[in-house]
Amino acid sequence: MRRRAGLPRPPVLTVFGGLLLAVYVGLALVGRFGGADTNALVTLGAEPPSLSHPFGTDTLGRDLFDRVAVGAWTSLTTSAGSVLLAVLVAVPIGIVAARTADRWIDQVLMRIVETVQAIPPFVLVIVILGMIGTGPSSVAGIEIDTTAKVIGCLALGFVPFFARVTRSAAIVELEEPYVEGLRLVGVREREILFREVLPNVATAITVQVFLALAIAVFAEGGLSVIGLGVPPPEPTLGNLVADAGAQLLDGAWWYALTPGLTLVAGITGCNLVSDAVADRLLDTPPGPGAGPRTSGLRGRTAKAA
Repeated sequence: MRRRAGLPRPPVLTVFGGLLLAVYVGLALVGRFGGADTNALVTLGAEPPSLSHPFGTDTLGRDLFDRVAVGAWTSLTTSAGSVLLAVLVAVPIGIVAARTADRWIDQVLMRIVETVQAIPPFVLVIVILGMIGTGPSSVAGIEIDTTAKVIGCLALGFVPFFARVTRSAAIVELEEPYVEGLRLVGVREREILFREVLPNVATAITVQVFLALAIAVFAEGGLSVIGLGVPPPEPTLGNLVADAGAQLLDGAWWYALTPGLTLVAGITGCNLVSDAVADRLLDTPPGPGAGPRTSGLRGRTAKAA
């Protein structure tokens, strides 16, 4: 089919990244809603990929497709949860720091952020998990399982990153003329910050979310490989890759291939989509006739004028 005239051709890397991410998310959804028993023994031992078992089976006879699918869901939710938690914590810090730029509040917040950022995030996560342990524990009567600990530690590593991004973008936005206009007509500072500035810096934050998600997927896999992630028998892509060495000794070459490729697809897809979102939202100039961004609050300044 020929392309219609006037329609731009999608960049190949963007389409490829979208397909990889779609495959990863689709496999994760199968793992979440498929209802498969990942510990069920379906064969007598390791068998290569076949029509009945597309990814093969492991040395215990468990279906690898089911385990990879559930592992993709576990890795996705753990990574997405850590990024979401980091955004929820970091964005208010960045907004407050931008509003009080060069004042003592900003100085205190940024020094704390820089102190945390001085330690490589992956090293920080390993140190914290090594100190608190990976097993379930109880704090003030609240049960915290291993997954919650991994999410919290990964989120802590991302907070400085999102706080600095938010602060930089918000400082630029606060210098826009409409902000002073809103102040002159009596709009409260809190409304300006959270109804005007925050939505307008969301673009920069969104771009970084996809990049952070790719890093989080990789970090979660790395933690599982070294035994600090979500522990077996719950499968994750990381602990499946970690088990691949023992499976290879028994000739199950497919055991390392399928979870490894799935992990690479998720990381690569997030990276390519992140680049595409950045190009679309940050680098593309407004089209002909595009007016300034408007909202209900900014309408007050127009009426006052």
